[in-house]
Amino acid sequence: MIIRIAAAITAALSACFAIGAGSFGEVSQTYMPRPDCIRLHVIANSDEDDDQRVKLLVRDALLSAVRESMTAASPEEAEKELASLGETLQSEAERALRENGADYGAQLIAGEFFFPDREYGGEYYPAGRYKALRVVLGEGEGHNWWCVMFPPLCVIETGGEPARYNEDGTLRFRSFFAELWKELFGA
Repeated sequence: MIIRIAAAITAALSACFAIGAGSFGEVSQTYMPRPDCIRLHVIANSDEDDDQRVKLLVRDALLSAVRESMTAASPEEAEKELASLGETLQSEAERALRENGADYGAQLIAGEFFFPDREYGGEYYPAGRYKALRVVLGEGEGHNWWCVMFPPLCVIETGGEPARYNEDGTLRFRSFFAELWKELFGA
């Protein structure tokens, strides 16, 4: 009986871990882009280490400005608030560039842009065109970073601490099931 319960728990944890890790195969591409979200998209000047570092510092400056100012409860309100923050966001991007020795500027562009499919903040965002505030640094030829600004997934704070990010710029989340799996099975 105990072996069956342990096997059932292991199977359930495996299923939860597999679902969380997205290892159940490809997600159908028939999903439509989510019309209720607005993204922040920062494109680095180049893929040089320093330009990638500066990209993340600009991101941090922009998120700090947005975190302090956005109170939108709908996508329409979020668009209006972002439009009113345009000068502030431009100034913050330029300040971050200057303070970090970048010899190029930032261009902010609001519009609809194509994004590949991605799971972000526990939500699936299929490939498609999304509303976004795109921030192009210098030549804009480097790797990019993006998050969902509305609903506010990239302005999350955890216990008063700023959100932590993975190397690819996505938010770092902890998974109870993954940690339990690792603790139980060391994998």
